[in-house]
Amino acid sequence: MAYQALYRKYRPVTFDEVVGQQAIIQTLKNAVDQDRIAHAYLFCGPRGTGKTSIAKIFARMLNCTSQQHDKPCGHCMNCQMALNNSHPDIIEIDAASNNGVDEVRRLIDRVKYAPMQGKYKIYIIDEVHMMTTGAFNALLKTIEEPPAHVIFIFATTEPNKVISTIISRCQRFDFTRVPDSEIEKRLNIVCKEEKINIQPEAISLITSLCDGGMRDALSILDQSVAYCSSEIQADDVRQIYGVVTIEDIARIYKNLYNRNIEEVVISLKNINDKGMDLRRFTSDFISLIKNSIIYDYSSETTLINPNIKKVLDQYIMSTSLPFRMNLLYELMETYNKFVYASNILDYLEAGLLKVISDSYDENNKENDVKKKENSADRIRNSYETTQENPIKKVETPHFKQESNVKPPEKAYDVSRETLNKESDRDSKIILDDETIIRLLVGANKKEKSEDINKYENRSEFDFNTKYMREQSLLRQSTLVASSEEYLIVSVKSEVESKAINEFQQTEGFEEYLEKLLGKTKKIFSIDTKQQNRVITEFRERMINGTLPDPIKVKIVKNKTEETEEENEEIFLQKLFPDLEIKED
Repeated sequence: MAYQALYRKYRPVTFDEVVGQQAIIQTLKNAVDQDRIAHAYLFCGPRGTGKTSIAKIFARMLNCTSQQHDKPCGHCMNCQMALNNSHPDIIEIDAASNNGVDEVRRLIDRVKYAPMQGKYKIYIIDEVHMMTTGAFNALLKTIEEPPAHVIFIFATTEPNKVISTIISRCQRFDFTRVPDSEIEKRLNIVCKEEKINIQPEAISLITSLCDGGMRDALSILDQSVAYCSSEIQADDVRQIYGVVTIEDIARIYKNLYNRNIEEVVISLKNINDKGMDLRRFTSDFISLIKNSIIYDYSSETTLINPNIKKVLDQYIMSTSLPFRMNLLYELMETYNKFVYASNILDYLEAGLLKVISDSYDENNKENDVKKKENSADRIRNSYETTQENPIKKVETPHFKQESNVKPPEKAYDVSRETLNKESDRDSKIILDDETIIRLLVGANKKEKSEDINKYENRSEFDFNTKYMREQSLLRQSTLVASSEEYLIVSVKSEVESKAINEFQQTEGFEEYLEKLLGKTKKIFSIDTKQQNRVITEFRERMINGTLPDPIKVKIVKNKTEETEEENEEIFLQKLFPDLEIKED
């Protein structure tokens, strides 16, 4: 007899031999036992999960003449004929090649005839999603009201392509991927029966490659047996299917963490030159980093293979968790881009190089924090006025600059003319959470109740050309809090918030608010996400009694109008030397 592939030789012939799908099997057994057999079934799920096999076993059980209701006996005439694929009342149809209206019409003509041998005439239609819409519609009436002796069993891997009117007339069973433990158990049984010498690591690798499909697992095992002359080892399976070892991936990670760029690029090139599957490599890399994070939080976990734990301890666990999290995110982003990548290697190399460029060790992070704190201190100090200034010296809010922008070197409260010349026009201002909390502490409900109605009626300035810029920036804003010196407003996006804060720093809303509210105030803006975050923290700290001291904000009077008045006075005095100017 010619050689038979393992997946055909070990196709289940009873429900006890089926791997997984226990809920579906129990439901079908109960249906037969309680005589609640439906006229149409839809089996859908991934490939290799037992749809067709269970359909055949169920068909044999329905026509079995023995008194056993939970499984076919395998000895009666009907069971023997079904096992030999010669039963006249169990008809298997491939919808991929019989998908037209004419084929369905011929099927409908045969449906009305009574069974020849068994109790039921059963039609098993595989890959039913391949049928045309016309064929589905032609079959619709027959499925809805079939003869009592007819049962339809549809099998498909793509139920979304089956029209809803067909699905609604069937009992639908969703097959799930077979658990890895069940696949390993079945592979061990097959290897024992076939006298195949195989390493446990090789079985685990085959299980991971089959993606929950029992048929795929047996096909991989079949190919591995053909490749190896003696014992099947994990490296043999990797060689066949282009899978990189966990140790090699871990070494690449170590070089990546140590910023050995040349070693990383050379390793990737060697993997590609050997014909290894880079998609599979990236998937395994993601899995390894994910396992390291799980292992970091739960060292006693049983979710990770002991051999993988050894690799993690040797290469990965000594590295920083933030670096691994960043790498995991970047690998997932890169993997998603493989769909439209012309050269997967270039995308993968670019993704890993980006991780290297973005990575910082803990010492560098601390140094960066110290630099930012020192820069913030310089900014705060630059905002303070000297003792000669008649305005009382007060503390000024801390503006956090984006990383690509240098902090302003000049004082916040100097004349706007000087600031406009020396400030960076591309700078974007962000208020940190602590500053906002301190501003909220200094606000009060009385000021807000006085300001909110006037603020909401700012549309009266829409046609005032002098304040068009202010109106445009604040159009979508809402008032959050108010004090005697400032308003806190909220907008939807961070971009809008940055634009308002930048305008406050460079131009100022004081004159506009003087006209709108009758009071000279500053504006500090936040986006809605920061608002929700800060309000929550503010309430928690208020309950705990840990609120900080309020921040004080000074109002710098605009010198523009005074300068214009002084220039006019000088001009008049030149024209009229005897002119005496008196203040009202």
